[in-house]
Amino acid sequence: MSTDVMIYASGLTKRYGSFKALDDVSFEVNKGEVVGFLGPNGAGKSTTMRILTCFISPTGGTAKVRGHDVFDDTLSVRANLGYLPQRAPLYLEMTVYEYLEFAARIRNIDASKFKQRARSVVEICGLAQSLSKEIRQLSHGYRQRVGLAQAPILILDEPTSDLDPNERTEFLNYLKQIGKDRTVLLSTHNLKEVEAACARAIIVSRGRVVADGPLDEIRAKSGRVRYVVSIQESVGESPYRGKGTPPRQTEVEHALNSLPGVKKVNELPTDERAHAYELAGEDGSDLRPEIFRMIADKGWVLLELHRDTQTLEDVFRQLTIGDERRNRQLGPVKDDDRRARDEEDDEEEEDDDEDESDDDEDSDDSDSDDDGKGNKR
Repeated sequence: MSTDVMIYASGLTKRYGSFKALDDVSFEVNKGEVVGFLGPNGAGKSTTMRILTCFISPTGGTAKVRGHDVFDDTLSVRANLGYLPQRAPLYLEMTVYEYLEFAARIRNIDASKFKQRARSVVEICGLAQSLSKEIRQLSHGYRQRVGLAQAPILILDEPTSDLDPNERTEFLNYLKQIGKDRTVLLSTHNLKEVEAACARAIIVSRGRVVADGPLDEIRAKSGRVRYVVSIQESVGESPYRGKGTPPRQTEVEHALNSLPGVKKVNELPTDERAHAYELAGEDGSDLRPEIFRMIADKGWVLLELHRDTQTLEDVFRQLTIGDERRNRQLGPVKDDDRRARDEEDDEEEEDDDEDESDDDEDSDDSDSDDDGKGNKR
């Protein structure tokens, strides 16, 4: 295993009786990567994260964090790992600076190196004006920033679900900044966040990895590419800038259908000034040069030409549609199956409970701090 590999999973399996919550899950996350970890509810995301964070042990396979086995060397794993769920599990009575000092001590960071690292992370996460404040006084968005500052390897579970749009944008910007020299595994249902913050994604479905790679490669898994072409049809009182006269609809359709690699041509709605079409082509080739050359050779006026691969959401649905169909099926559910699904959904219920507890605490400063500590991992 390379020294750059920060998170390592090989053949991870988790059984509940005869049911497999995880089935031979393998992946690696390197230093300096921000990786999206995606899947529908019950697909195995929470089980995987619980194994990586030493909450549960796998039935089979191996998982390591910075070279430390999650089963044999749990203290070393926890010293290198930070876990940030929907609500950051922080000590609310500490100031931000005190919490950073505490996080450094439990991770055995030398005092001589602490100030340098703290200065860097404070600058990146925008905490300079909050160092002397108690964490209880911070907004939810700022608490999440503190959570980002805690460790070199971060596992994030729906960290932006309670943030407003401005806080979410800032959080993702900070995430991209810290991801340049740290390692982040981001689990979220918001695929736009993955596209904004991650260059790579891992998609799990029914306990198995169904896609792992750069986002562009995952989007291309459908094997379909879409082109939109618009050609001038009418100019009104203005002079026509092409050769001859504007082309008729039948001319344009025949020319587009004749291009090698074009599988289908569909007309798009538009006004009388243009012919607009959607072309379907094969992945692995770019037809834009051929489309442009054909239009230029004929002397037509090209108004629009762009190429789209499928969105990450489209591919996600295709890869995980089996989970959705399974969830819609009627019939008896085996005890092992029910238990595994309950285990997978427990974390979401716990997050809801934590939200209610945090909201009560924020509304009354005179409440005791025990609930805040009780939410620690």
